[in-house]
Amino acid sequence: MQNLTLLGATGSIGRSTLDIVSRHPDRYQIYALTANTNVEQMAVLCAQFNPRYAVMADVDSANRLKAMLDGCQTEVRAGEQALAEVAEQSEVDIVVAAIVGSVGLMPTLAAVRAAKRVLLANKEALVMAGALFMDEVAAHGAELLPVDSEHNAIFQCLPSGYTVGSKPSGIRNILLTGSGGPFRELPMAEFESVTPEQAIAHPNWDMGPKISVDSATMMNKGLELIEACWLFDVKETDINIVLHKQSIIHSLVAYNDGSVLAQMGMPDMRTPIANALAWPDRIESGVEPLDLIKVSQLNFESADENRFPCLRLARTAFRQGGTSMAILNAANEVAVENFLGRRIKFTEIAQLIEKTLNAVPSQAADDLPTIIQDDLRAREFVRQHIQLISR
Repeated sequence: MQNLTLLGATGSIGRSTLDIVSRHPDRYQIYALTANTNVEQMAVLCAQFNPRYAVMADVDSANRLKAMLDGCQTEVRAGEQALAEVAEQSEVDIVVAAIVGSVGLMPTLAAVRAAKRVLLANKEALVMAGALFMDEVAAHGAELLPVDSEHNAIFQCLPSGYTVGSKPSGIRNILLTGSGGPFRELPMAEFESVTPEQAIAHPNWDMGPKISVDSATMMNKGLELIEACWLFDVKETDINIVLHKQSIIHSLVAYNDGSVLAQMGMPDMRTPIANALAWPDRIESGVEPLDLIKVSQLNFESADENRFPCLRLARTAFRQGGTSMAILNAANEVAVENFLGRRIKFTEIAQLIEKTLNAVPSQAADDLPTIIQDDLRAREFVRQHIQLISR
């Protein structure tokens, strides 16, 4: 029986993880659940899984949850320190890092420093602090396994015995697939009038609003490119982004001998989560089996950086190095938040990110205070710029 802390229990990754856990009560039990402010859903999850701890983002949400769990043995806590503590407890075997955004960095690092098996679904931890994060993984002997469908697919296609963070041998390049989101065929002249409702209506995946917008701009693929460079110790030039609208092949690895290995499956996050939870075993995930006859055909095309400028910006940030990637991520988070709040246009997301990369100087990302400082500087720049353009 393995104890599991789930950082981000009420999001799409969290819900999928809990579905798998509920299918294997003989293997896993929930030690701690965390969430932002969704008190009602957390109350339901606590009643179902009876965790030792439940952590909310703020005191008000924690107090509301306490009132709803009156008589329950779950201890309710609040804040960043509590997040870190439930990730590093000695009783915990596995930490699923599924918090969306930069707020997930610190508790994920806490789990790494406590040498846990860390199932990484939080892109921002590696985008913001890739070199530092991977150094901590090596220094503390943590077991890092990717949960993003693309990175998990790459991991499955690498040689048997491969360890995340080491340089794979014999590969020519990595083919990172992406669906292209809801606007892969929309005339670019219509991008300015795109609404938040259109942007979050992903054709293949069930995801939260922020990640869905990132898919629409393809910033999610840019962030995944950066993440893949750190996870698999490759250059950004070793990664090609390929549009694959069916989302059946989740990524591929091309080898020097001409072989190309692909990981295939239905577009369901329970597959990579189950793979990482049980690795090196395979367990039932509840995912519908892939029927190739029903799928019938698989299509591929190159990713157009004129249509999706966020891809270019992500490559630029990685080449610049240092805190450029933290600046990129921070600018994107604030821009997407304001697009969802209808304060900026869809096309202004990429424009604001590029302005921020040009205006906020980067520096060596040698320590967390420096990374966080530049993250905050980038956020402030975008907020001020939005205030100016909205007057």
